[in-house]
Amino acid sequence: MSRRRVAVVGAGIGGLTAAVALHRCGWEVTVYERAAEPAVGAGIVLAPNALRAFDSLGFDVERATGSAVPAAMGVRRPDGGWLNRADTGALAARYGSPPLAVHRAALTDGLAQELPAGTVRYGTAVSEVRDAGGAPLVRADDGERRVDAVIAADGINSPLRRRYFPEHPGLHYSGETAWRAVVSADGLPVLAASETWGRGERFGIVPLADGRVYVYATAFAAPGTRPADVPAELARRFGRWHDPVPALLERLDPATLLQHDLYDLAERLPRLHDGRIAWIGDAAHAMTPNLGQGGCQAIEDAVVLAHLLDRSEGDRIPQALAAYSAARRDRTDAIRLRARRAGRVAGLRHPLAAAARDLAVRVTPARVAFRALDDLYDGFALPA
Repeated sequence: MSRRRVAVVGAGIGGLTAAVALHRCGWEVTVYERAAEPAVGAGIVLAPNALRAFDSLGFDVERATGSAVPAAMGVRRPDGGWLNRADTGALAARYGSPPLAVHRAALTDGLAQELPAGTVRYGTAVSEVRDAGGAPLVRADDGERRVDAVIAADGINSPLRRRYFPEHPGLHYSGETAWRAVVSADGLPVLAASETWGRGERFGIVPLADGRVYVYATAFAAPGTRPADVPAELARRFGRWHDPVPALLERLDPATLLQHDLYDLAERLPRLHDGRIAWIGDAAHAMTPNLGQGGCQAIEDAVVLAHLLDRSEGDRIPQALAAYSAARRDRTDAIRLRARRAGRVAGLRHPLAAAARDLAVRVTPARVAFRALDDLYDGFALPA
């Protein structure tokens, strides 16, 4: 029997996870990535649900990346007071593992290393995917290729999503912009993972195992706003916040500082597949990062999709993709909406509203906070 062939459009975390999963199932995989080289990115926290998905795939994050560190997150005020703190041991006991923090580049490189040489084609854009006698024909910069299935992992601005769902309203701007960077922690005291909530502004600190720190900040701004002097803007907003925020701001390198406006999908897609094409990750259900689930849900998508495709034969692939859509659409959309609501709460700007929010977070018992995480962290399962 000839090997089944799949084209993956996009070499982000979701696309590479899908490629690894299908390669291990015996598929011939080609990954197309329009960027000329792997993205550098910043940090990512892999929640227990994503780690469980990787475990089902047999992918060891710590071995593949060479570095991962538990990253239980607490919430602080700008003066440094803690509103709550997650207990790493309790998270591990409840969900099997605490979240792990890794550099995005280390994760994508670790995934790419699991694939045969030449599988990932950087600098190769896909210009068209069309049905050709029951099998997709992929037209890319390096020529045409007929495959059995296409996985659209082409990101938040997915051209394939726009083409196949032209009536969809597209993206919704959250009102916030975000800055992200990885900086050195040399000379700093031991840091705890935290997110600090001000009024309409937030600052996150996530230590990485390689001695660096993933930092991020958010603020409300008109879309497209780009300060002329970003370090000065961040110092103006966050420079008087608790330690070690000022010290971390001083270590920012403008050349490596990333800024992105935060969007999610305005409405859910009518389905996550079309014939022999399936959408995963941001292309399928772009969500704001307020729950830390964007990359985690892309990993879940990829593993579930590969599991269902592996059990299908040639003429059953559309049914397998329909089953994937049915298995993933409701869960991912619920998380998209929940992330949007969480951002509105964390981003409250009125002093009284922000004070009430802080009080509610501070007095919420740990058992109640854990129950709110159960459907996120325990929600991954492979379809029967």
